[in-house]
Amino acid sequence: MLGPSQSAQDIERPHRPTYIGIHTRDNATDVLYVSSGIREALGYTPEQLMSKSATSFIADDCKTDYPLIYNRETQEEADVHSLFLNVKHANGTTILERVTTIKCSSCVIVVVMAFPEITGQRQKELQVEMLDGAMKRVNITREREAQQRKPKKSIGHAMQSRQGVKAAFIVERPDVASVETEETGRRASGPLIAFCTGSVSHLLDADTSDVMNYPFLKLVAPECITHVSRFFDRLIASTDVMFDTFALLKHPHIIEGDIFVAEEENPRVIVECLGAASEDGIALLLRLLSVEPPPAKDKLSTYIEASIRKMDEDSGYSTLADIISSSIDTSDAASEWSHLP
Repeated sequence: MLGPSQSAQDIERPHRPTYIGIHTRDNATDVLYVSSGIREALGYTPEQLMSKSATSFIADDCKTDYPLIYNRETQEEADVHSLFLNVKHANGTTILERVTTIKCSSCVIVVVMAFPEITGQRQKELQVEMLDGAMKRVNITREREAQQRKPKKSIGHAMQSRQGVKAAFIVERPDVASVETEETGRRASGPLIAFCTGSVSHLLDADTSDVMNYPFLKLVAPECITHVSRFFDRLIASTDVMFDTFALLKHPHIIEGDIFVAEEENPRVIVECLGAASEDGIALLLRLLSVEPPPAKDKLSTYIEASIRKMDEDSGYSTLADIISSSIDTSDAASEWSHLP
C-alpha cells in the first residue's frame, strides 16, 4: 500500500543522487569546490576531491578529451554542454553520471546526476550535446582526431570578436533556504548566493565579495520576484536544464551606507538565464541582453512591464529557439574568489 505522499511512479523511479562541483577551466581540471551530495553519489567526502583533477575520476577511455569540451577552438563553441560519463566510485566500481557543464571565464560549474544502478561500463568516444551556441550534438573524440590530422589555423580574431557579458551563480535551493536555522531564524528573503564569478561586476554595480551569502532575490527587480520564484520552483521540481528571462536591479542596495538608488529610479538589467538544480543547490548562468529604464507604474503603484519584456506567468519557460542566440562567449572578466561554502 502506498503512503499518503507517494505515487506508483515515485515507487518505481530509482533515487538518483545529485551534486554540484566547480573545477578550473584548463587541462588540469583541479577541483575548486564540490557539494556534500558527492558523498551519496560517489562515496567520497568533499575534502577527498579538493585540489585533485576532476579528469582523474573519469573511468572512460576518452577521459583525456573531457577538457576539450570547454577549450574547443571553434566559432560554434557553446557555454553549456550535456554529456554522460562513467565515473569511479569510492568502492572501486564505476557508475554512470549525466553531467551538465557551464563554462565561465576561468572555471567550469558542473551539475551532476548519478545513475547508481548503471555500473561497470566504459565508453571510448566522448559525445556531447550543446545546450546553447550551435545547438547540436558533437563527437569530441572524433573531432580531436580530425583536428590532429589538419594543419593548425589561427582563429584568434574569430574568438576575440565574440561578445557577451555573463556571470554564473550557485544559490541555495528555495526549499532549503526557507528552513528555520538556529543562527538566522527563518529566511523570508529567499535563497542565499553560495558562489558567483567575478564577472558579476559587468552586470551589476557589485562585486563578488558584495553578493556572497546575499539573498539572490534581492538582486531581482521587484516586478520580477514572483516570476523568478516560480522559475526556481520549476527547476527544483525537474531534472532538466531550463531557461528564462527576467530583470535585475543595476544598483542593488547591499551594503549599508552606500548610495541608495530607489527602485523607481534603478535601471533594469535584462538577463537571459539558464538554470539547473541539484539536491545541494541551483546553478545559474546569466547573460546580459540589455539595460533599460525602470518601468512605469499604474494608478495602483504596480509596475507596468513593457510589452516586449512581458512575462506570461502561465506560459512556463521559453524554448531554446526563442531565447538562445548562437556563438556567445563568457565575460572576459577574471573570476574572483572570496570564499566558498
